Amino acid sequence: MTKKITQTAGRTLLGDIAPEFAHFNDDVLFGENWNNQDITLKTRCLVTVVALISSGITDSSLKYHLENARNHGVSKKEIAATITHVAFYAGWPKAWSAFNMAKEIWREDLKQNESLNNYPEELKLHQKCMIFPVGEPNNGFAKYFTGQSYLAPLSTKQVGIYNVTFEPGCRNNWHIHHAKKGGGQILIGVAGIGYYQEEGKEKVTINPGDVINIAPGVKHWHGASTDSWFSHLAVEVTGEESSNEWLEPVTDEEYYSN
Repeated sequence: MTKKITQTAGRTLLGDIAPEFAHFNDDVLFGENWNNQDITLKTRCLVTVVALISSGITDSSLKYHLENARNHGVSKKEIAATITHVAFYAGWPKAWSAFNMAKEIWREDLKQNESLNNYPEELKLHQKCMIFPVGEPNNGFAKYFTGQSYLAPLSTKQVGIYNVTFEPGCRNNWHIHHAKKGGGQILIGVAGIGYYQEEGKEKVTINPGDVINIAPGVKHWHGASTDSWFSHLAVEVTGEESSNEWLEPVTDEEYYSN
């Protein structure tokens, strides 16, 4: 599932002085052209970077589109090979300027990729779509999951916050958060597409930015969609005498049902 590209910079920065230009920028260039599916979004990002470098544009516009390329799966090796190739046709000084910008944008990816060396390539691409780390294989809770999951503790003080990542098709068992007072859990989608379901209700899709409030005592499960890696923040709501009750696995019939 391809996330729709949206842009509001035109109206934000120029809407009061050039509303027509803002319309063309936000609605036509990004709203229509960038969402055209005839070439992949990753390819479109690289084409844009090449066009800007070739035109000698190495200001904030190039920085934005380099970041956009990284966020849509362009690796350090791919951007290096692209800029090197462009240098022979567009000029060496332009390539130097682009490399100076690109090395800063991909610097954090170098650190992340070192920690993900033995992980699937698809997971490395998924990591580029979010600011939170994937973490380590979720071995401590593996018996409560169908498929591979990963866990990254973000906060263990005051309120527990964890980034949980699921491979496609992975989900946790049915479970219930108990508490004498307060308690429950909050899920916040951060990357990919996932599912959430409460017992007796229809399955809900979780997109990045979606928030799911889970009351204590509610039997439920959550995990990735069938064809997408998925990450969500799991926020532990403070409560008295809180506990988590793990139940039976989610069957394929339950998982694949509408």
